[in-house]
Amino acid sequence: MMKLNPPLSVAGLCFFLMMGISWQVGAYDEDDLEKLKSTGDCSGCDLSEVFLQGADLTDANLYDADLNGAILFAADLSGANLTWTDLKDADLTKVNLSGADLKDADLSGATLTKANLTEATLTDADLTEADLKGADLSRVELRGATLYGANLIEANLTEASLYANLTEASLNGANLSGADLSGADLYRANLSGANLTEAFLSGADLTEANLTDANLTGANLTGADLTRAILTDAMIDKETLNQAFLCHTLLPYEQESKCDLAGYLEKLKATGDCSGCDLSKANLTGANLYGADLTGANLTKANLELAILDVADLTKANLTGANLTGASLHYANLTEADLTGANLTGTVFCRTRMPDESINDSGC
Repeated sequence: MMKLNPPLSVAGLCFFLMMGISWQVGAYDEDDLEKLKSTGDCSGCDLSEVFLQGADLTDANLYDADLNGAILFAADLSGANLTWTDLKDADLTKVNLSGADLKDADLSGATLTKANLTEATLTDADLTEADLKGADLSRVELRGATLYGANLIEANLTEASLYANLTEASLNGANLSGADLSGADLYRANLSGANLTEAFLSGADLTEANLTDANLTGANLTGADLTRAILTDAMIDKETLNQAFLCHTLLPYEQESKCDLAGYLEKLKATGDCSGCDLSKANLTGANLYGADLTGANLTKANLELAILDVADLTKANLTGANLTGASLHYANLTEADLTGANLTGTVFCRTRMPDESINDSGC
């Protein structure tokens, strides 16, 4: 049952007494709101643009409900079921969502400034451009979530699980100590001044990320991609740096790292992703490159004899003069790839998309 917090009870009472007027102009359904008030169970309800500032919705069931644009400032939704709930553009400032289930919820554009999300579940949730400045996300489950362009400045993400899309996210000054960011997409993310002590960043994409003044003491960067990342004045030891792939990376001592073939090969081996890499003349004889991303890679005169390239993406790759003798290219994508002068003797094609986008079934 929904209750109003004591400090807001008078205002809340006045609000509900005025329902006859507000229902005429609001977007929500009057019966649905009454159902929520009386039972606390309103799955699938239409509560779009509803005003529930300060409301006590502890353990409420709002599965698949429409709360688009709702005003929930300082409301208590701790333990609530908000799976598949539409909270797009909702005002959740200072809301208590601790322990709430927000799997697959749409929180894009929502305001969650200083919200309490401790131990909440946000698996596969959409937080695109959400404002989470100063929010407490400690021990939150964010695997598969989308936080593209989200504002996480000064947010607390201690021990959070963040196998998520954090492309261009603002994490300035965020506390990510002990956070699991393994495999996270942090392309162009702003992590300046962030606390990443003991964080797990193995396999993370930190391409062009800003890590100025970040604290990476004890962090795990095994296989992380720091291509063109900025680490000026970052606190990190050489052993940790050596775990990552560095290419045109601005290091703490303001020296730019160089790229070399050995580094690219290590990256390919560790991550299977070497899009745009310079692998010219590389010896990849018999290499298992199943499902590898080699989009736009330079493989000029590379030796790929007997290599396994099944399901690999070689879109726009330069394979001029490459040796593909006996290589396997089942279901590989060679769209717009350059095969000029390549040795294709015994190369196995089966459902392979060729440079002209035709499908080659000759080896099936």
